[in-house]
Amino acid sequence: MNGRGTLTPRQVKLLRKLYEESRPIEVHTVEKTQDELANELGITRQALSNHLKILKEMGYIRTGRGFIDLTEKALEALGEKKGDVFVFVRIEPTKRKHVYESIKKMNIKRIYRVTGDIDLIIEADKTNLDEILEEIASLDGVKETMTHVVLEVL
Repeated sequence: MNGRGTLTPRQVKLLRKLYEESRPIEVHTVEKTQDELANELGITRQALSNHLKILKEMGYIRTGRGFIDLTEKALEALGEKKGDVFVFVRIEPTKRKHVYESIKKMNIKRIYRVTGDIDLIIEADKTNLDEILEEIASLDGVKETMTHVVLEVL
């Protein structure tokens, strides 16, 4: 940013390039001090620092001032690699509002209201897919669901 708080054309160009080259990832961030973490783990601050350095070198975490991010590699190592699922939902027109409100309360990532042959696209994690589908199917007004598991992000 320049002194006036606006981006220069070059900064906008750089941001655009970074955006175009990026891919969306789910971030798991820890916003605790290393002192807090060391105390909670019952180890010294120095021991924690050594472990974090090794985890960073191995690609399991990214660190910065005041945060620690777990990488996708860390989630895989913990068995937490979830994977996305899209559930397409058809709803009886007179019951849409009730179904929308019920689905908003569920443990899902996003809900998209769309045009076409379906009414909603629900983005969720496949780890809790069974309970999500059961919950959706039990809603009065849901005519049909179609589930699509993401194999890979290209």
